[in-house]
Amino acid sequence: MPKTTKFTIATFNLLNFAAPPLSFYQLHEHYNDTQWHTKIQFITGLIEHLNPTIIAFQEVFSIQTLQLLCEDLGLPYFATVSSPRPDPVYPNVLFHPVVAIASKIPFKSAQALEPCPELLEYLNNQLNFEFNRTPIKCYFELEGFGELALYAVHFKSQRVHSMAHMLKNAGQDDHLLTLLHQTVGQMQSQISRSLEASIVYYDALKTQREKHVPTLVLGDFNDQITSPALSFMTQSFPPNTDLNLPDSVGLADSFYFADNLLSFDSKPASHFYRGQGNVLDYILASKEFNPNMPTSNVKSLKYISLDKHLDPARSEEDIRYSDHASIAIEFTV
Repeated sequence: MPKTTKFTIATFNLLNFAAPPLSFYQLHEHYNDTQWHTKIQFITGLIEHLNPTIIAFQEVFSIQTLQLLCEDLGLPYFATVSSPRPDPVYPNVLFHPVVAIASKIPFKSAQALEPCPELLEYLNNQLNFEFNRTPIKCYFELEGFGELALYAVHFKSQRVHSMAHMLKNAGQDDHLLTLLHQTVGQMQSQISRSLEASIVYYDALKTQREKHVPTLVLGDFNDQITSPALSFMTQSFPPNTDLNLPDSVGLADSFYFADNLLSFDSKPASHFYRGQGNVLDYILASKEFNPNMPTSNVKSLKYISLDKHLDPARSEEDIRYSDHASIAIEFTV
């Protein structure tokens, strides 16, 4: 009988993974020893339960600490492509957390995703573009499956940059400032997130067409995939479309062609804010991952959401855990 091989690919926003004595964003924002011990136990237990082949992380400040933890959990291959930035006055206070990937199998390559200059020019954004968190583009060779292109992302958050400096004598309780933040500020956040997604989407589709390689884009999208900022990433490639043409490219939400789809009443929320659940974390896949495609090597695909630590009633973050679920796909070839 032919050999069956199983793979699990996951993503997990760790929520401010900064080992003591480091602080994140502000001097008073840090873990005490008990909180950090609890967080490490939580992350360890979750990864052991998932037993991932490959896992992407977001909100990583302590890179070496996470790398050593992953090594202990049987994930010896580790990659980041950028570093957090320290405060110029308080070097223990860090900003700009990074994306990381850990794996049981070696990388064929792992590098920072470089935006296409022609695309930036087309989008009228060619001057000094920077990702808020630089995505990782990497390649793996999966036994029985072949080459895999994988993009680990963490798109721009919905947090609005203050416009107070643009108004004279504006305090934080200024009604005009509040209105501008709710309108122009939120639009700016959407534009930034959509621009980042456009760059990743373009590169992923271009890679599919030129290399004929199965592709995954996964991570914290900081918005729902149906939002105006992100809907283009999947709307032209529904999972039930018959795309057997060899040059067809596109991405679909892997949840909708999972074998266990009907076991969910709806797609489970991966994040809660003020009691409202939203799906912010995604694993988008090319057609090769759809087990319903006659030409696919994938025989079954299961969607996993580890969310028992999320409490919809909680009004504030509990830094000992995470404010995101970890999601994964488990597939056999």
